[in-house]
Amino acid sequence: MASDDQERSQCCFLKWMNLQQEELLELHQALALHAHHHNNINNGSDLIQLVEKCIKHFQDYADKRSRLAQNDVSAFFAPTWCTNWENSLLWIAGCRPSQYIRLIYALSGLEIEAQLNEFLQGTSTGKLGDLCSKQLHQLDSLHSKTIRAEEKLTTQLASLQEDVADQPIAMIAKGLFHVGEINKEVDKALDQHEKAMAGVLEEADRLRLSILKELIGILTPLQAVEFLAAGKKLHLCVHEWGKRRDLSHGRGSFNKINEYG
Repeated sequence: MASDDQERSQCCFLKWMNLQQEELLELHQALALHAHHHNNINNGSDLIQLVEKCIKHFQDYADKRSRLAQNDVSAFFAPTWCTNWENSLLWIAGCRPSQYIRLIYALSGLEIEAQLNEFLQGTSTGKLGDLCSKQLHQLDSLHSKTIRAEEKLTTQLASLQEDVADQPIAMIAKGLFHVGEINKEVDKALDQHEKAMAGVLEEADRLRLSILKELIGILTPLQAVEFLAAGKKLHLCVHEWGKRRDLSHGRGSFNKINEYG
């Protein structure tokens, strides 16, 4: 049963990564099409539909993770299907939602540098380098709100981690005759702890999705597509870079992403 849970969770992740590759291609194609037909006013609706589809897929993935976590939540906090480097970057089994906004700031700065002449001439490209003052204010407010929400969940997780050295788990361990002995009392305590951990994971995924939706709402359709493309490419790169680093340290091989596609 445990191996089945592990396999289902790994399959869920690998299918999600395959989907990231497919969506990245679609997003790049949409950006290229917009650049070629930049005066086409109907193109905006196509961009909106693509963005909404990406968000829907994220929602579906989070829902599936939540169901799987009910059986084996600890697997998501230290996933064997991710690399050591990826795991070292995780915040409650995923990325910090504040990283979305940090990525926006980074992309905006890079575009301003790359299009400095257009920027100085006041020419608008409609992309992330053209964030207006209202958008920047909204992003700043969202960033502060996100960090506060992250801190709240971090505190909840820290409390659950500290519970291992408190009642009832620590006292159960003290009273055992053999190290690692399992009984109904142990199983009940660990099940309750994992249930609470699954709740924190679900809250974290809800926060990630909520902040993503708010962020998309601040951006124009073109800016949203550019942001999603950059985010997905970064996610895929981190996974591949992590695999190469693990191999260089002799930590074995990894399945290709598309194995479960």
